[in-house]
Amino acid sequence: MTKQYGDFKAVSELSLAAYRGRIFGLLGPNGAGKTTTIRMIVGITAPDEGTIELFGQSVGPETQNRIGYLPEERGLYKKMKVGEQLRFFGELKGMGAREAESAAERWLARLRLGEWKQSKTDALSKGMQQKIQFIATVMHEPDLLILDELFSGLDPVNVELMKEVVLELKAAGRTIIFSTHMMEHAEQLCDDICLINRSRKVLAGSLREVKSSFGRNAVSLRVEGGAGALEDRRLVASVKPDGECVEALLAEAADPQELLRRLVESGARVSKFEQVEPSLHDIFIAEVSRES
Repeated sequence: MTKQYGDFKAVSELSLAAYRGRIFGLLGPNGAGKTTTIRMIVGITAPDEGTIELFGQSVGPETQNRIGYLPEERGLYKKMKVGEQLRFFGELKGMGAREAESAAERWLARLRLGEWKQSKTDALSKGMQQKIQFIATVMHEPDLLILDELFSGLDPVNVELMKEVVLELKAAGRTIIFSTHMMEHAEQLCDDICLINRSRKVLAGSLREVKSSFGRNAVSLRVEGGAGALEDRRLVASVKPDGECVEALLAEAADPQELLRRLVESGARVSKFEQVEPSLHDIFIAEVSRES
């Protein structure tokens, strides 16, 4: 799919597929085209080229109640009470008033907001408002959830709570598209990813495939001595501190076992030697930098 505004191409020839019971990470820096892509998926805007299918049919009014969309921008009514607001949003998605009321109460309890049901939205913190908006997104039990910057405004305790809930929804068979520029969150949650930059897809696949194909060869070390081996640039490209350890990025085609042998032969005391895979953050920075 492609979307253009005047001379600016917001999304260019992007193709992706998300699957039931899996979390799909739509990743990229701010301005990469993530939100435009989401707006096309939910039918807010139409692609200039290409098609979008949900559940085997084209996006249209008949697919809307099967989607739950949490936008990055909050869209709550500030002077409306929480319970009334959630009932209203549920009814917009085809729920009866009693059904919406019951679902709202269950979700408020699950997200530890039951005592705030009769409060007006403007009395809530930003994190509470984010959780209310999340409830409005999921209370009608959509088959597809699209979560754009889900953890915005949440403190660490509530981030963990929301992660638990998202994983519960995944286990229940929901298809989840998770859009973020925070790679640590994506790494903890996603099964599959698509990284876009400057409107184009840079890489895609399962998280395991993406990491395996990145080709980064590094080890985490806790070592006393052995400076000579670590300074040999035919073996070690760079060394950086990593807490109580150091991370050694090996030179191209270097063998980690050769580094370990050299360290032992030099008399170094090695208490930790562990090969480390690249983090999604490392991959993100490398790929975006390459595209810049």
